[in-house]
Amino acid sequence: MDCKKIHIPVMVREVIELLNPGVDGVYVDATVGCGGHSVEILEQSGFTGRLIGIDRDESAIESSAEVLIDSRVILRKARFSELKDVLLELNIKQIDGIIFDLGVSMLQLKDLSRGFSFHSESMLDMRMDQTTSLTAWDVVNKYPENKLEQIFRDYGDEPFARRIAREIVRQRSRKPIDSCKELSELIKRIVPGRGRLHPATRIFQAIRIEINREFDELKEGLRQAVELLKSGGRICVISYHSGEDRVVKNFFRDEEKKGRLKILTKKPMLPSIDEITRNPSARSARFRGGEKL
Repeated sequence: MDCKKIHIPVMVREVIELLNPGVDGVYVDATVGCGGHSVEILEQSGFTGRLIGIDRDESAIESSAEVLIDSRVILRKARFSELKDVLLELNIKQIDGIIFDLGVSMLQLKDLSRGFSFHSESMLDMRMDQTTSLTAWDVVNKYPENKLEQIFRDYGDEPFARRIAREIVRQRSRKPIDSCKELSELIKRIVPGRGRLHPATRIFQAIRIEINREFDELKEGLRQAVELLKSGGRICVISYHSGEDRVVKNFFRDEEKKGRLKILTKKPMLPSIDEITRNPSARSARFRGGEKL
């Protein structure tokens, strides 16, 4: 799948302005994906700059390797919680900046076999790392009703969490819910229309967060990132829903109280109207940044 054709990096101008890459700097793209932000960072960091791209998705590493053909780049398959280990293995003790672009990528959504898309008739999956065992099928067909309701509320802010959980359990008692399309159609029967937002968006989000342990990974990745930053180094985070943004906002606030971080975005920056017009998937983006003290 051609990354350049399906992926448009979000809020690139804002990221580069805040990250402010410099000559000789060491930068980390913690969600390298198709390499969109990395390309721009490399353009600004001179011939002696270095970029470490990590992603927990093997297909993302393979795709970014086709884009980031540059001796200044090192790519590694890893989770956020393994950030420090990756850098220590490379004998890198401090970094000048890091970018996290959270959420599911177009690379994952467009590959219907990965089980992220509402319209996919493939088996429910949603694993960002295909080597892990827990899948969306396991959550939907094995979790008890009260646990389903809890993750739909906690990770999806879903007001119809109880009704959806009850219907899932009722449906699976007759036949397993196997595909993304089966699950999305079930949800559509319960949830009223939400304009441009697909009725299944919050439920799919919640299941994806659960199986990939996204909030736990994010919290640990942010902690390690600030620890690794040099004084004056910058951290940039783009999130796409309120749960992620709360984690980032609370982390930045706590680090500022401890005197370790200066918040550079008192309120999250939003994509411009022009960007949303060019790239509708950017419409829910929220960008926060900070500087290590």
